[in-house]
Amino acid sequence: MKLLRILNWSFIIALFSAGTPAFGEEQQTSANAVKDVRSIDQQKMQNEKIGLAVHGGAGTIDRSKMTPEKERNYRAGLERALAAGYDILKNGGSSLDATEAVVRVLEDDPHFNAGKGSVFTSAGTNEMDAAIMDGKTMAAGAVAALKHVKNPISLARLVMEKSGHVMIDSEGAEAFAKENGVELVDQKYFFTQERWDALQKIKAAKNREGGSGKAFFITDQDRHGTVGAVALDQNGNLAAATSTGGNTNKRPGRVGDTPVIGAGTYASNATCAVSATGDGEYFIRATAARDVSALMECRGMSLKDAAQTALDKVAKLGGTGGLIAIDRDGNVTLPFNTGGMYRGYVDRDGKFVVEIYK
Repeated sequence: MKLLRILNWSFIIALFSAGTPAFGEEQQTSANAVKDVRSIDQQKMQNEKIGLAVHGGAGTIDRSKMTPEKERNYRAGLERALAAGYDILKNGGSSLDATEAVVRVLEDDPHFNAGKGSVFTSAGTNEMDAAIMDGKTMAAGAVAALKHVKNPISLARLVMEKSGHVMIDSEGAEAFAKENGVELVDQKYFFTQERWDALQKIKAAKNREGGSGKAFFITDQDRHGTVGAVALDQNGNLAAATSTGGNTNKRPGRVGDTPVIGAGTYASNATCAVSATGDGEYFIRATAARDVSALMECRGMSLKDAAQTALDKVAKLGGTGGLIAIDRDGNVTLPFNTGGMYRGYVDRDGKFVVEIYK
């Protein structure tokens, strides 16, 4: 009987020892489990990081000459654009969808030089350019010298996704738009009194100056303007989109940097997404947007330093303007070398930040 009790206790002790870790071992197991959970959560947060920045053009923006009403309109337009893009990103949408949505909002706002608010050529017509680029595939689409397309950025995306080309311009682009059901409008849709008056001011000043030099330009705002967006989505994909009405009093058919991939628009998941605004001829010659990416990739520069270096190169050539850029970690930079730039971004806490002046 005594032997049986000893055997039973031996069995229980052996069973307990085999199935239950020691106190120190149990603590270690729990710690490892917590560590694993934290690692998963951190990885999830990293994968779901999103970012968005927008611009509405750079130039000589004088606070003293800006009426409170006009400033409210510009700020409200930038906030509406940010809201349209951020809503897509926070709900798991793509950076391509977000940048297109942002730019469409600004194209529909007459306060910005794109779409509805496009400036006039020397012939009194409106001509628009736009481009979009996917950082994941490095596919791109661009359009130029459009006269009747309500939202050029959406046509640029169709060029990227359906045409087999990168850039289509003028009549060919509008024929492609018709084939794909893109909304076309009469030129009078783009008429705004402010843009028309700017053209008349420039023409009058040019005549006074005898048609030579840059003195006929009244302000940078009369000269040029562009809208654009860059975004990072939850899947880590970058995209850039840019749209413009060009320069006031430009020659019909002139095309600036906006639709030139690598000049005014660029995106690569390996580095960053960029949208530029300013003196297009100089941004083209400097390959400014691509330079930001190349400086990061080849020289290991930070986004901020690369963007400033690329903009300094534009300045050395004689150009003014600015750019917005976002990298694959969600860092944002918005440098410019003019009196101001209409710009905004969404910070790490989801707060909208909108700025105008230097």
